[in-house]
Amino acid sequence: MSDLDGAPGGPMINRPERSGNIGLLIGLALVLAGAAGAFAVMDRAVAQPFILALLGILAVVGVFCLFAGAIGFLRLSARPGEANPLASAFVDTLEDGALITDIDGRLVYANKAYAELTGAETAADIRVVERVFSSDPDATDAIFRLSQAMRDGRKAQEEIRMPFPLGRAEGKARWYRVSVRPLQVSGNASGKVMAVWQLSDITRDRAEQENSFQELQRVINFLDHAPAGFLSSDAQGRIVYLNATLADWLGYDLAQFDAGDLGLSDIVRGDGTELIRSVKGQAGEVKSETFDLDFVTRNGLGLPVRLLHRVPFGENGTQGDSRTLVLNRSRGEEASEALRAAEVRFARFFNNTPIAIASLDKEGRVLRTNAPFLKLFGAVDTDDQAPKLEAYVADNGQEDLRKALSAAANGISEIAPIDIPLVEGNDPRSATFYVSAVQEGEGDGEAAIVYALETTQQRALEAQFAQSQKMQAIGQLAGGVAHDFNNVLTAIIGFSDLLLASHRPTDPSFQDIMNIKQNANRAAGLVRQLLAFSRRQTLRPQQLELNDVLADLSILLDRLLGEKVDLKVIHGRDLWPVMADLNQLEQVIVNLAVNAGDAMPDGGRLTISTRNVSESESTQFENTRGMPPGEYMLVEVEDTGHGIPPNVMEKIFDPFFSTKEVGKGTGLGLSTVYGIVKQTGGFIFCTSEIDEGTTFRLFLPRYIPAVVDEPKQEAKEPEKEKVADLTGSASILLVEDEEAVRAFAARALASRGYTVHEAGTGMEALEVMEETAGDVDLVVSDVVMPEMDGPSLLVELRKTRPDLKIIFVSGYAEDAFEENLPANEKFFFLPKPFTLKQLATTVKDVLDG
Repeated sequence: MSDLDGAPGGPMINRPERSGNIGLLIGLALVLAGAAGAFAVMDRAVAQPFILALLGILAVVGVFCLFAGAIGFLRLSARPGEANPLASAFVDTLEDGALITDIDGRLVYANKAYAELTGAETAADIRVVERVFSSDPDATDAIFRLSQAMRDGRKAQEEIRMPFPLGRAEGKARWYRVSVRPLQVSGNASGKVMAVWQLSDITRDRAEQENSFQELQRVINFLDHAPAGFLSSDAQGRIVYLNATLADWLGYDLAQFDAGDLGLSDIVRGDGTELIRSVKGQAGEVKSETFDLDFVTRNGLGLPVRLLHRVPFGENGTQGDSRTLVLNRSRGEEASEALRAAEVRFARFFNNTPIAIASLDKEGRVLRTNAPFLKLFGAVDTDDQAPKLEAYVADNGQEDLRKALSAAANGISEIAPIDIPLVEGNDPRSATFYVSAVQEGEGDGEAAIVYALETTQQRALEAQFAQSQKMQAIGQLAGGVAHDFNNVLTAIIGFSDLLLASHRPTDPSFQDIMNIKQNANRAAGLVRQLLAFSRRQTLRPQQLELNDVLADLSILLDRLLGEKVDLKVIHGRDLWPVMADLNQLEQVIVNLAVNAGDAMPDGGRLTISTRNVSESESTQFENTRGMPPGEYMLVEVEDTGHGIPPNVMEKIFDPFFSTKEVGKGTGLGLSTVYGIVKQTGGFIFCTSEIDEGTTFRLFLPRYIPAVVDEPKQEAKEPEKEKVADLTGSASILLVEDEEAVRAFAARALASRGYTVHEAGTGMEALEVMEETAGDVDLVVSDVVMPEMDGPSLLVELRKTRPDLKIIFVSGYAEDAFEENLPANEKFFFLPKPFTLKQLATTVKDVLDG
């Protein structure tokens, strides 16, 4: 059933969705008919109880429906023609055609504007959008995309050109905008999503756009094919426009050029960009300059040009987009101007040399400069129109410069080069100056010519290389010492455990043995700090939220710092996660906080803050040379202490270096911090001012998980610790070159019931395997051994026993030797020093695993 409603001004169709389900009614009828047939063939006495039961059920259902209808719980479906008259009237007044269909494309509602746009004279003539545009094959793709969007429940919009108006066979071409969006009707009995189609005639808008576009194209065409080049650049040196003439000279395809793709540095040879960007002006002023430079074509050839450069300046002297006319000086019409040609060539050579050049008068004032000079010394801000060269040099280098300039003023030709630090900005810079005298009569008031080469990067690389070599050498020494100490401590701790197992707590010697073990554990802690500095400790990285880590540490830090120091923790918002070892990262923050507290004996303020650092921001920090640009999570630890002197700053990360009194520090705090940060993949830098305070900046790389981590499960009630059974009867091959460690481990395992075969080297271990005919369940092997190391032993054992379980023990980190093993090799790891219980537990877990 459907309702066709006629209204003044055009037809309108409204076909509400039917409610109910005829299938359920037919099914109920079949069930009742089947029950009646069954009762007819049954014996009356047998069928009578079933008939009464069925009649009772039907009576109860009927009474329930009556009561449910009375209280409104059950409501019959609305009449098919029932609709909201206000909504219909509103939709009918829209200028755009509106059409509502179900998800299968069946017509539900159409307003008068839709009928007029599609040429429908009666309600019966109204068709859906797919059929309206089916007459034009060129519209097929657009209609298909819209239909696909309707079925996917997405919004979509297309603009379609038809050769004739819709519903007509002749006339001028028309443009239509067709859009579709999903519609969820509240109270819809079927719960289906409908689709709303909108149809608009945009022919007039298209015509106006085309006229404006044609006018604009004419103007652009005049500018593009002018006999001179033209470009516009912004304050950052990005080219926002260039005409076709200049693009042709440079060899670029103008059709593929987008604003900002090129910069002045891409088309100007050498440091000529600095000349262009050196134009300064006041607010509201327009400055014009002329430059003779070399452009670089796309294939690398030079193009001599003259620039007529005009720049407006806005509020606060902000530089606006330039208007730059480019004249090609390589053409033949100026070949006859020999003098002018020589001037152009000199200007090109002068500004394209990689050396900064300036001419000075007798007082050392700068008269003329080239582009590299402006680039090297452009950071100096002075109101003097002719500043002295000393203004560009740091205080400790001015005396050497004055002596060189004085020698040049006196006509001395042989002047040795001088290395001078420049005026310090965010980073210290340096340059090598070559001063030559100008003989009287050669220059217009010139007394000397100065050539300068910047050596900042060279000095920085030299210092960085020296520091890297020093830290690497110290790290190797520390790592080797730590490894040997771990072997000694393993034996001390292990034999202490054996003695404790044979002594009762009431024995007089029990407490002495405990003291030995406790001091050995303390020494093991110092060894771990050495391994941290040498970056050979074992890390267990996990995804961490720094704000949570600091929140958990704040109470401990308050107690460590005491009442005189005011601790302030500033948590950054929406921090990126990092991948780090939780315990080691906590040690880093605690060490930095304790050092800051020691620097404030009379009290002060310690501020720990966190925030995200984008790739562009990572290059703007002070004293972060050597850190590649990237996304980092920054932890800043800032105190108001006495500061660090420059002569101490160079040594703060060296192991065993300490400014504290004897007995009040090991000198391993900051070296441990340095090692942990480096092993985590991060960077740490320090800035300090005497009597002002010190700031440590810790940069940790942003961690981007490959997959979404599963939600954390709720913590379960901790079960009572059970006494583990650490005994066994397996056969174990123990490979250890340190006799004391091997003796302790053999006794420890034998006391737990294991059969232990000992070997001092890898070769002896292979011989033992042959003697026992491979009757070994587990191999416990050291990593660093003479003749054959642990990884090489594992490769040999896998040839005959591919399923053999192995535990590596080492004083180095696990990843220090893991790379020497075959890919996907499975093994277990026990770091030295270890206790008797740790050894027995690891062996038991591996054998049972």
